[in-house]
Amino acid sequence: MAELDLFVREALSQQKSREGIREALLEAGWRRDEITKALNRYADVDFSIPVPRPRLYLPARDAFLYLVMFAAMYTSALGVGAVLFRFIHGAFPDPVQEEMYYYVDPLEGLRWSVASIIIAYPIYMAIAVSLHRAYATDPERRGSRVRKWLTYITLFIATSVIIGDLTALVFRLLDGEITVRFLFKVLVVGVLAGLIFGYYLWDLRRDEREK
Repeated sequence: MAELDLFVREALSQQKSREGIREALLEAGWRRDEITKALNRYADVDFSIPVPRPRLYLPARDAFLYLVMFAAMYTSALGVGAVLFRFIHGAFPDPVQEEMYYYVDPLEGLRWSVASIIIAYPIYMAIAVSLHRAYATDPERRGSRVRKWLTYITLFIATSVIIGDLTALVFRLLDGEITVRFLFKVLVVGVLAGLIFGYYLWDLRRDEREK
């Protein structure tokens, strides 16, 4: 990418138009996003030489906030799923499984799940709101590599969960052991993973539209 940046800088220094530079690079085979990124490194101001923009620097504080936010989101989703599973178990009891876990307190897992939601979800929302306010005042912060990496990892996890969820459903259907209890569990997992996947995919596409 050094040669692209050098070309853009030289072309701008010779007072070439940005649109002309873009067209020349497109004809040479460069990708549109690469060209846009290279042009955005220089401010569109009236000056004799190209004026560079300040490079985005992600402080350690932001990286910490992103990591905590995504960890809280995962914890909240797992907690919600566990609570819904407990309700499904109560509505559609399975005598065989209940006998296997006879010595386990059924309410202990529910209390842990509710506690994780009470703690993790407010943390997730507080950090998310704080970061969105920061984006409004400094849109460049949306380009954080840590944020993008964690978002794509989240999409990968959600996709894997959905695929595994559907695979388990088809397997049970082919095996002839489908039950109402199992169907509700599949639905819970699919909805939670689908909501997470849909939201973060929409967030990435919004970034692309804004660029």
